[in-house]
Amino acid sequence: MSAPATAAPSFEHLLERPDLVWMGQNTTHLEPPAEVLAALEESTRRREFQLYAPALGFERLRTQIVEDLGLTGADAWITDGAVGGLHHICTGLAGSVSQVVTSDPGWPWPARFAGLEGVPVTTLELYSAEQGYRVTAQQIAEVIEPRSLIYLIDPLNPLGSRYTRAELVAITDLARQTGSLVVHDCTYRHFASDHTLAAELYPEGTFTTYSFSKWLGLAGLRLGAVVAVPELLGRLTEVPSNPLGANIQAQRAAMAGLSVKEPWLARVRATNRTNQETVRLAVQRSGLGELVVFPSHGNFVAVDIAGSGWSADALCAAMLERNVFIRPGTYQSPRFGERFVKVSTSVPEEWGERFAAAWADLSTPASQA
Repeated sequence: MSAPATAAPSFEHLLERPDLVWMGQNTTHLEPPAEVLAALEESTRRREFQLYAPALGFERLRTQIVEDLGLTGADAWITDGAVGGLHHICTGLAGSVSQVVTSDPGWPWPARFAGLEGVPVTTLELYSAEQGYRVTAQQIAEVIEPRSLIYLIDPLNPLGSRYTRAELVAITDLARQTGSLVVHDCTYRHFASDHTLAAELYPEGTFTTYSFSKWLGLAGLRLGAVVAVPELLGRLTEVPSNPLGANIQAQRAAMAGLSVKEPWLARVRATNRTNQETVRLAVQRSGLGELVVFPSHGNFVAVDIAGSGWSADALCAAMLERNVFIRPGTYQSPRFGERFVKVSTSVPEEWGERFAAAWADLSTPASQA
């Protein structure tokens, strides 16, 4: 094998590689809309970085987010990235929930946040084609108890599956019957087809998370939101995690991005589809692995490499030697992480081609034996 099984270097070290292909973070790397850049420049010119923002975020931005989701009657709280909102949900509600129900594969941090507060965590496995690579209502029914907090990632990071409306109806019915809450992590919703919001079905008990890192590419500005009906959201905002407000320049950029959302999304989605197809063909031609979910409902795809002779960490290290950064499944799945790697696709098409060339250059250990 051409590379040792080592963890990826820190993001700080990766930033020192100017020619690196960034396909290891689910963020958009396309040239931003001119309106977004203008908003950032104007905010800088006015030295708004010297000011605190409103504690809950600019009213206009909060309204734009609720309108984007179509959740009439809901309110939005602007947070330091979607993860800032998730942290506050898991820690701020720790005393009132009995457990957190999460998944493997999934995103590990909400369970860790809750664990720090002593909240038990129940993890449901979903790496199964038979169940569509998503948690089933039956699995939840077997472990749910009164006052649970169900953390549902939809579309699912890292595999790209998404829940149907019927599946969400079954899950939210369970939540309602047990007095449980749902956190519907919809940070990849803008890339999905036929997506349903759990808050449409269970508004009184659903927190919806929202991100500007994925579809608009504001990852480094750290901006997101939590959306819920006012009575529910108030349980968080009575004592917000950041009473001095989220990044004021990021909020200006987000408002500008939402004002041109439709033409921008058309471009991003088209590029995402092209790159997903590029990755699919590269994997197919190489004989090294197979895509788990295609097309993915996120801005990424997962490649199952079980049986190839590669570990996920070693394969990602080999790609990094070729100046292509992708992510091993071990970051998001203790149980199945060695079986797959994740490749982000809302990137310049040139990067997709560079990924394909690097992937083709890999040889399985078996072929070298």
